[in-house]
This record gives sequence, structure tokens and C-alpha cells, in this order.
Amino acid sequence: MKKIVIYTSFVIILLIGLAYSGLKLSSSRDFQFFGGLVTRADTSEKVVALTFDDGPTDQTDEILTILKEEEVKATFFVTGREVEENLKEAKEIVAEGHELGNHSYSHERMVLKTPSFIRNEIESTDKLIRKAGYEGKIQFRPPYGKKLIGLPYYLNKHDRKTILWNIEPETYPEIASDSTKIVKHVSENIQPGSIILLHVMYDSRRESMKSVKGIIQELKGKGYTFKTVSELVE
Repeated sequence: MKKIVIYTSFVIILLIGLAYSGLKLSSSRDFQFFGGLVTRADTSEKVVALTFDDGPTDQTDEILTILKEEEVKATFFVTGREVEENLKEAKEIVAEGHELGNHSYSHERMVLKTPSFIRNEIESTDKLIRKAGYEGKIQFRPPYGKKLIGLPYYLNKHDRKTILWNIEPETYPEIASDSTKIVKHVSENIQPGSIILLHVMYDSRRESMKSVKGIIQELKGKGYTFKTVSELVE
């Protein structure tokens, strides 16, 4: 009986350890089991990529106006469902010369999912991005930055990289709540080849939207220029 208890305890501890390790690996910024993983470009040139996740939504016109005024091209990692609901806005992003990236169809965490789920999420969104008129290479960014085995395997098989980021001011609630602090955080942590992540497509992200112009002007003042993700990493 005692041996059974010890064995059971060992199995439970092992399973907890495996689950914890899997959780850490799924969020890793510098390791995945298959294919290329990009958090920033390896360059000494003062170039950065400004990226926006989610959408398009009715906030699209506002962010496009800001980017046009500042003469900056950005990468929008859009969800298939929102492209389907807001195809006009997706077409406007393309018409302004920005890059559309794939952020899955449903924005579900793509960890412990079946191969068919992963394939459908990516390929259905690719089709919608093409329907919006985008003709360039479609980069992929996993929802919440989560990936483990199935997703990297699929991407590697189709010669696609996992695109993450190295600057995300919204991670910190005390920074995300103040546009001035967002600008300051980006400015203090910027480095050549950085990929900046922001969410501006919803009313709850007003401070992020308000920070965009300041970020662009601050980085321009430091001598940085802006590229799309594909221009930065390819």
C-alpha cells in the first residue's frame, strides 16, 4: 500500500512538472521545437517594426490616419473572423500600403489543438487576407504568443516563421493605462531590429491608440525608421 502511495505521488508530481514545463515552453520567446522563431531582427541598423494585433474593427480608420500623417508603414496581425466581419476596413489597410499578417481565425490559444484545427485556423484566415487584396507574404503570429508542438510543426512544414515581439508595453498594467508611460517604455527599451506590439483596435485600448503618434515621433527623433515585419526579417 505504501509503495502504491509513493508511486502515485511520484506520478502526480511528474505530471505537474510536465504541465508546468509545457506552459513555460509555450510562452518561450527564444525556443520552439520546430522552425524559425522571430522576436526581433538581428541588425545594427536603426530599423524597427510597428505591429498591431487583432481587428480590423471600426477603429481602423483612426490608426490609418495616424500612420498616414507620420508616413509610416506597419504590420497588422488580423484575425480571420474580424476580417470577415469588417472586410472593408481590411481592404483599407491594404490600400494604404500596410502589411496584413495572420493572427488565426478565432484567436484561440493554439496549444494542445488538433492538426486540423491549426490548419483550418491558419488557412481560412490566409484566404480572407487574400480576399482583402493583400498580395505579399503572409506572416503568422500566434494568439497570446502561445505555441508548443503542433503549431510550430505546421508553420515549419509550410516554410513560415513564428513572429513574436520584443517590446510590449501593455504587458504592464501600470504602463498600459497611460499613453505617456507607453511612449516612455518603448523609447527606453528600443534597439535596432525591435518588433513593437500594440493593441489599438478596441475602445478599451484608447491609451495605446493615443501613444502611437508619440512612439513614432520619439523613435524618429532617435534616428529610427520603420519597416513592415517582412521587410525587417526577410
